[in-house]
Amino acid sequence: MFKKIILLLVIVAIATTSCQEDFLETKPTDAISSGDALASAENMALILNGLHRLLYAQPQTMLSGGDSQRSGNHYWIPLGDNLAGGVIHSARANNLGWQDDTQWISHNQETSLTTKQLWYQRYHIIASANAIINKAADGTIAEDAKFKEIIGQAYTYRAYAYLSLVQHFAKGYLIGNPATDPGVPLLFASEAPFTSAPRSTVKEIYDQCVSDINSAISYFEGATARPTGNASDKSQLNIDVAYGLKARIALNMGEWRTAADAAAMARQNYPIMDKDDYYSGFNSTLLPEVIWGSNVISTETTFFRSYFYLMCNTFNGSQNRNNPKIMDKRLYAQIPDTDYRKGLFLKDAPNSNTSAANGMGGWDNNTNPLYTTEEEFDAEIDRLASVYGWTSAHNTHPYMHVKMRQKSPGTTDPDDIILMRSSEMYLIEAEAEAMLGNIEAAQNALKPLGEERDSAYDVTMYDTKEKLMEHIKFQRALELWGEGFLYTDKIRWDEGIDHAADGGSGASAGLYQSGFQQDKPSVNAEWIFKIPQEEIDANPNLGPGDQN
Repeated sequence: MFKKIILLLVIVAIATTSCQEDFLETKPTDAISSGDALASAENMALILNGLHRLLYAQPQTMLSGGDSQRSGNHYWIPLGDNLAGGVIHSARANNLGWQDDTQWISHNQETSLTTKQLWYQRYHIIASANAIINKAADGTIAEDAKFKEIIGQAYTYRAYAYLSLVQHFAKGYLIGNPATDPGVPLLFASEAPFTSAPRSTVKEIYDQCVSDINSAISYFEGATARPTGNASDKSQLNIDVAYGLKARIALNMGEWRTAADAAAMARQNYPIMDKDDYYSGFNSTLLPEVIWGSNVISTETTFFRSYFYLMCNTFNGSQNRNNPKIMDKRLYAQIPDTDYRKGLFLKDAPNSNTSAANGMGGWDNNTNPLYTTEEEFDAEIDRLASVYGWTSAHNTHPYMHVKMRQKSPGTTDPDDIILMRSSEMYLIEAEAEAMLGNIEAAQNALKPLGEERDSAYDVTMYDTKEKLMEHIKFQRALELWGEGFLYTDKIRWDEGIDHAADGGSGASAGLYQSGFQQDKPSVNAEWIFKIPQEEIDANPNLGPGDQN
């Protein structure tokens, strides 16, 4: 069972210690035992560093059987907006199967890379976390502050991975029957043969997440503090990350009080970004709001597998040059002119792509009255390139975004991946308080974020639960745009996809195919990812009847 993760511990240790001169003096890199990897807190810290890298590395560089077409969270994070229709493709570009995901093809195939790589990467994380957690339980290493930090990170990683798996491969907690709906297998082994339990229920998986994250917080309370000052520091998990993950878990369970309180704890050391920071490109974990993120090593060969390749309109790749990513026109129409976030979406960018999916590319098809001559049309295309740094080969398109921008625009540099921000925590707190009917508390949670982003913000307009929830949905869609939350948000809120409704999103029905319209998750099993067929075939505790 889980044959793809048999060598996980050894491979992670190799990947993270191969550059450590003192380790190489005593052990060849193909002979590191699990005993050595778990012999001390220092060695276990190297395993954690391997997990930090595993979050974003091309898996074939670290894991037996890994495929180069996915680079972990470079793919999985933006998938949440790509799949749910928040980030809209303006033209055909199926590199890495990214368009197949928008068309609702890949996640509904048990043999697709999307399902297989997500499943095995998350279970790799679990197996490696298990090794540390199980070693801690045997009592052979003293639980000093450093060791508690390592155990806290391991428990947080395991909760994170189980939450990701149950959110994708099972029905949503609030829209089904969690006590009986099938979840995913629990895995507690840290060595071959990695025998798991059969599929546990959704509730059992969430209960495991709750148990793990509470254990993590308990260990972190007596742990060494996370260092600060370097972009790599926020790759390490700490008590703030654990509280943020606890808030996410509770929000998806409808445990509103827990969600609100945990979110408030998570955000307290991370001030809301100002306009300058918000406009800086979302490319660094050093931004003050970032609670957790992957600091992508500059020598890591993600490049055309990176988050910025899939999402960023300044990246010099065909996915971006030919297919600028745009905002839903209906969302843009809701943004007040006094909200500076509006400036990161270029409503009036000329449509320079003659292959645009809407058939309106090129000067001959221009309908924007701002451009009365072809010279004005072309001049604006050139001006935008000079402002944002993309190349002359990049196409432009109305409603294209410039939220995610590289530190070095027009290159193939991958840049960091932001995984958790304090703004998300304000929004979790607000949603949870609104669901509890605590109007003033929800308003108070929204006020700091709203007033920073919008100079005319007036939270008192939202004075009922219904008004608050509609406004919170708008704020999450705008504030967290492109950061991967829309898929799980729609499941929690039981909302479908309809690109044609209310004037249309700007997506092409011909391009989006099945992804153009999907019924709400509570009545539509297509939202649930297929379990990889390889897992069904290899796992003695799973059979054809366990397939979603």
